[in-house]
Amino acid sequence: MNTPRFRDREDAGAQLADRLSRMNLADPVILALPRGGIPVARPIAAALHAPLDLLLVRKIGVPAQPELAAAAIVDGEKPEIVFNREVMSLVGLSEEHIDDLAQPELWELERRRTAYLKGKEPVSIEGRTAIVVDDGIATGTTVRAALSALRRRHPARLVLAVPVAPAETVEVLRPLVDDLVCLAAPHEFYAISPFYQRFHQLTDEEVTDLLERMPESGSSAPGAR
Repeated sequence: MNTPRFRDREDAGAQLADRLSRMNLADPVILALPRGGIPVARPIAAALHAPLDLLLVRKIGVPAQPELAAAAIVDGEKPEIVFNREVMSLVGLSEEHIDDLAQPELWELERRRTAYLKGKEPVSIEGRTAIVVDDGIATGTTVRAALSALRRRHPARLVLAVPVAPAETVEVLRPLVDDLVCLAAPHEFYAISPFYQRFHQLTDEEVTDLLERMPESGSSAPGAR
C-alpha cells in the first residue's frame, strides 16, 4: 500500500462515524477496545450521542505456552469466560483449570477499569445497539471472544466497526454480528500501522485523559464530565 488510508485514529473514527450515522442505529452504546480503540471511538460516540464504555478483554494462555489462548475473559456487568474448546482439548485443560487461570486476568481487568474509568460501572447493553470499535484487527482472536460474550448479554443489535482488517478476518467475523463496518479490507495485509500516517502506542495516561475529555452524550458516558 503506497498511501496511508487514515491520518490518525481520530480521522479513522470520524470516517466510521459518518458511515454509522447513516445506519439508523437505535439506542447505541459504543464499546472501545483499549488502548487504540478509544481515540477511534470518541468521534463515533459524539456523532451518535451515545455513551462510551470500554470493552476489556484478557487472553487466558496455556501455562506452558502463554501465547496460545485456551480462553479469554471479557469484562462487563458480569465478566464472562469464552472457552476455546479445541485448544483446551488439545492440551488437556478443564473448565476448572481455566477458572483458576482466569483469576489473575480478572484482577487485571478490574485494575484497568479502575485506572481508566475510576471504578465506574459498565454500561448495560441489553436491548440496545452495541457497537464494538477498535483501531484495526489482525487475526481477530480477541474480538471473536468479545463478540461471543457480548451476544450473550442480549443486545438488540451487535455491530463491529473498525477502520481496517484483512479480508479473510472480516469474513470470519461477519457471521458473529448483525452489521460489520470495515473501511479497508485488503487481501494482502501485514500490519495495522501502515494504514495510518500517525500511529503510536497509547499510554494509560493518554487513555484516561481521552475518556475524561469525552463530552456529555445524553446518556451518562463513562469518563464524561
